[in-house]
Amino acid sequence: MSIHTATVDWRLQAGEDFAKGRYSRAHTLAFDGGVTAVGSSSPSVVPLPWSDPAGVDPEEMFVAALSACHMLTFLDLARRAKFMIARYTDPAEGQMVKDDQGRSWIGVVTLRPNIAFDGAAPDDATLTALHEAAHHACFIANSVRTDVRVEPAFPPQPEQ
Repeated sequence: MSIHTATVDWRLQAGEDFAKGRYSRAHTLAFDGGVTAVGSSSPSVVPLPWSDPAGVDPEEMFVAALSACHMLTFLDLARRAKFMIARYTDPAEGQMVKDDQGRSWIGVVTLRPNIAFDGAAPDDATLTALHEAAHHACFIANSVRTDVRVEPAFPPQPEQ
C-alpha cells in the first residue's frame, strides 16, 4: 500500500538532569511534507516546567488524526453523493480512562462535526448514513481499539 513517515527529535538540554526526571519533554515533529511542529508531553501528564503547553501532545495528535481522517473521508463521500460542503468544523474530544489493569489510554474519542452545506443539505438520515460510512472507511478509526463516536450537529450550527 503506502508508507507514511514522521520524525520525532528530542535532545537533552544543557543543565537538565535526565536521571532525576528533570528534563524538558519538548521535541520536534517533522512530517514528510515538510511541516514541522513543536511536540511535548501534556502538562496534565508531566507537570510544568518539564512540559511545553504550547506543544502538541500525543493525545491531541491522536484525537486530531481521528477527526481529520473522518473529515477527509466524509468530504469525499459527500462529494460523490453530490452534496456541496462550504465548511466542516469538528471540536473533537478524547477522554483518557484507565483499563482493568490500571493503564491509562484514550478510551473514547467523540467527533462533533458541524457542516455548512452550499446548496441542498442531506436530510438527517442521509447525513447519519454518510457519517457512518465515513467512520467505517476511515483508515485511522480502523486502526484503533478506541470507541470513536460521531455526534454531528443537527441541524448544523453557525460558528461562534
